[in-house]
Amino acid sequence: MSALRLYNTRTRRKEIFVPGDPGRITMYVCGPTVYSRAHIGNARPAVVFDVLARLLRHLYGADALVYARNITDIDDKIMAAAVAEGVSTDEIAARFERHYVEDMGALGVAPPDLAPHATHHVPGMIALIGALIDRGVAYVADGHVLFSVAADPDYGSLSGRDRAAMLAGARVEVATYKRDGADFVLWKPSVAGQPRWESPWGFGRPGWHIECSAMIRELLGETVDIHGGGQDLIFPHHENEAAQSRCASGGAELARVWMHNGFLSMGADKMSKSLGNVVSVGELLEQGWDGEVLRLALLSAHYRQPLEWSQELLEQSKSRIDRWYRQLSSYADVALDEARSSLSGIFSNGESPAGYCNDLDLPWVVATVDAALSYWKSREDCDAKRSDLSMAASALRLMGLLTKTAERWFEPVLRPKPATFGLQGSPGELISEMEMRLHTLRDTRNAARAARDFATADRIRAELEAEGILLEDGPTGTTWRRA
Repeated sequence: MSALRLYNTRTRRKEIFVPGDPGRITMYVCGPTVYSRAHIGNARPAVVFDVLARLLRHLYGADALVYARNITDIDDKIMAAAVAEGVSTDEIAARFERHYVEDMGALGVAPPDLAPHATHHVPGMIALIGALIDRGVAYVADGHVLFSVAADPDYGSLSGRDRAAMLAGARVEVATYKRDGADFVLWKPSVAGQPRWESPWGFGRPGWHIECSAMIRELLGETVDIHGGGQDLIFPHHENEAAQSRCASGGAELARVWMHNGFLSMGADKMSKSLGNVVSVGELLEQGWDGEVLRLALLSAHYRQPLEWSQELLEQSKSRIDRWYRQLSSYADVALDEARSSLSGIFSNGESPAGYCNDLDLPWVVATVDAALSYWKSREDCDAKRSDLSMAASALRLMGLLTKTAERWFEPVLRPKPATFGLQGSPGELISEMEMRLHTLRDTRNAARAARDFATADRIRAELEAEGILLEDGPTGTTWRRA
């Protein structure tokens, strides 16, 4: 199998991934600030790094990865939302964290191994800030503690920005107590009624950037193998994380590989809550879009490239998902059994990395799956057909797709008349009973058509259509799919 290559934002090139310890790979991804419902752009990093987590476990072993995704539950926006509603910041944070977890689950995103909350790690942040002051790279001013950017000669190495661009990119008013306009806050005072913690510098709360460095240090170690997030976090958030961690650890880098996904846009602009051009995951689910369709849409472009969100993209993704299920429906056992599959062609192309191992080139994987599922029909050898189908199903399962397998198609048959069949037991048993009924109805209809009893054939078709199953007659026989 070809080596895994990942694009490192810091070095600006693809590199062979070499974890510090292959038996304990560490990945940290910046999670949500829970003050409102997540929009679909917020879901892109969750989905992208969920796929990467699946891939790392596939390559290194199910227990080899420790994946952390934080929850920022103390922030000025959370405080503003709490004031607007007249409730506590804890209530706002808990409500929107619950929505986030539910929405990401609907997209097939597995929970991370660790989900640290900023408010649970304030003592560690205070300790890290104290270490930065002791090293002379942070200072106290007017009740604040600030990091001195000039004290870090490598500041800017992640984003590649010069000092003027950094200051402009920060988009904040330069406070009079700053020694340098680019210096950033590690600790800030809290006024009456705001969340606050006791510290050597007075009652206050942590700045945004310090929380991730402290939680990584406490939970994963000095250096993680992969640090991920959206491109909007490269500067200033990740640049500042990298600087404060490097200075606190005597030069050790915070991450071996920095990875960032591209923006989602609606029209000409980046999707952003501040611009108001957003649609939430919850709204899309309420409109009837299946979570797998939304997931495929998010993975339809290379993760580092921009992606325009549109009705056309959703319709194309639904059509593709439906086609895959239809093509695999007659071989449900293949879709459920990954043990026999061979994924070598998805990982390498001769000596070169391909697909998953080529910096998560998922559009290439999708195209390869499409080709395999189209080609299998022309094969005469049954084992070769099963190999095509098994590869395709396994590749898509690794992408977090086709997780519902046959249930997606047969569940509607169960809903209208659950008592009629008396179906009990596991989902697999339900699917078996539903398949049996569909096969029986199909065979009955085919016999009726052969006897020119078109009234019976039409009645069976109409009955199934009412239950959400469409029959399609073709040169190779009759197949069904979900409407």
